[in-house]
Amino acid sequence: MKTFEELHTELVTKWAEKDPSSGTVTRLLEDGVHGAGKKVVEEAAEAWMAAEFEGKERAAVEISQLIFFTQVLMLAADVSLEDVYRHL
Repeated sequence: MKTFEELHTELVTKWAEKDPSSGTVTRLLEDGVHGAGKKVVEEAAEAWMAAEFEGKERAAVEISQLIFFTQVLMLAADVSLEDVYRHL
């Protein structure tokens, strides 16, 4: 289990090192805001549908994926944790 901050640090490191084991992150970040944004929209729909029809555990899985890809979008858009936290 990891925190929001730990996930962010992991993603920043994978991108900086162009980690070959993280093809999804690298590909999305190479696609930029557009590619990462499309993935966030897809995951948001899946999280909603899981919460609506598939129960708590499936919703938790989909929400975790939404958080993951939202952080990828943050990197693509050069948005830091501090930038987001200022608006919470």
